[in-house]
Amino acid sequence: MKKSMTITYIVEDKLYVNITNRCSNRCEFCIRNNGDGAYGSDSLWLEREPTREEILDSIFSHDLFAFPELVFCGYGEPSYRLDEAVYVARKVKEQHPGMKIRINTNGQSDLILGRNTAPDYEGAFDVVSVSLNTSSRERYQQICHSIYGEAAFDAVLRYAGEVKNYIPTVLLSAVKETLNSEEIEQCKRICNDLGVTLRLRDYIPPES
Repeated sequence: MKKSMTITYIVEDKLYVNITNRCSNRCEFCIRNNGDGAYGSDSLWLEREPTREEILDSIFSHDLFAFPELVFCGYGEPSYRLDEAVYVARKVKEQHPGMKIRINTNGQSDLILGRNTAPDYEGAFDVVSVSLNTSSRERYQQICHSIYGEAAFDAVLRYAGEVKNYIPTVLLSAVKETLNSEEIEQCKRICNDLGVTLRLRDYIPPES
């Protein structure tokens, strides 16, 4: 495992922010099972977690006008450092009020931080993308291996239903290769019941 201090990296035309390697899941299909980086980036395994100032310095080292979106998503679950992510996002918006900011999360921030976290996201993020991954608590634990056990799935749904009251766009995502047609339909029903949007994403295979 090669470690570095890669805080920001580019995927296609978007700027990504890597602030922690901690995660409450060990998903079977996680991109970090495949190597040290993502989409040609340097290693995303951090020597240590960067400070707020280091995160901002890395973000502002780029021409933000060149990116349509800033995304908090690295080799860990960003809500472990929700206070830092919110602080940084709001500082970016102060200087670039038109910048679209997304956070990709496993939706377990209430469990991780031990409180209702949905209100924290307001004013910092425009999009929250929550990894739903499957349609039942049993299957979720089989493929995501949460430290919270089967309670994680219900917490994810509660979080998604709550955070939509504070964020303009909430997506629930799933890796389509891990789902059969019935599970996809069940995921659609879950999203309809919650009033959010389902996004099916592609599995990223291990690098050869």
